[in-house]
Amino acid sequence: MMTPKKPDPVDVEVGQRIRIQRLQSGLSQTSLAEQLGVTFQQVQKYEKGVNRVGAGRLTKIAKVLGVPVSTFFGAHDAGTLERSDRGTASSPLKLLTVPGALRLLRAYGQLNDGKMRRSIVELVENIAAGRR
Repeated sequence: MMTPKKPDPVDVEVGQRIRIQRLQSGLSQTSLAEQLGVTFQQVQKYEKGVNRVGAGRLTKIAKVLGVPVSTFFGAHDAGTLERSDRGTASSPLKLLTVPGALRLLRAYGQLNDGKMRRSIVELVENIAAGRR
C-alpha cells in the first residue's frame, strides 16, 4: 500500500506566495483560473502546494498578478522591512519579520471564537492608528 506523497515544502511556499499576491490583487481563484486557462480547483491545488507549478505557468501567474516571478521564491523578503507611504509593509510576508509578529499570529491562530478574533484585530488596528 502506497502512502500519499506529501507536498514539497518549496511548492507549498510558492503556493502560499501565489495566494498572498492573488488576494493582494483582489482576484478570486476563479478569476485567476480564467486568465490562466485552468479550473479554479487547479488554482486551489497550486496554492496548497498539492500540484507543482511549472515554470511557464508560474511566469503567466506572475504576469497576471503584475509581479516578478522572483516574488514567489522570496527574493523580495530578504533584507529590511520596506514601508509604503501608508506605513504598511509592501509584502504581507515581510510583516512576519517584525519582532513579535509571529508570536502574535500563532496566538491569534489558536483562538476559536470569531467575535474574539474580530475584537483583537479591531483593538490592534486602533492602537496602530493611534486611537485607544
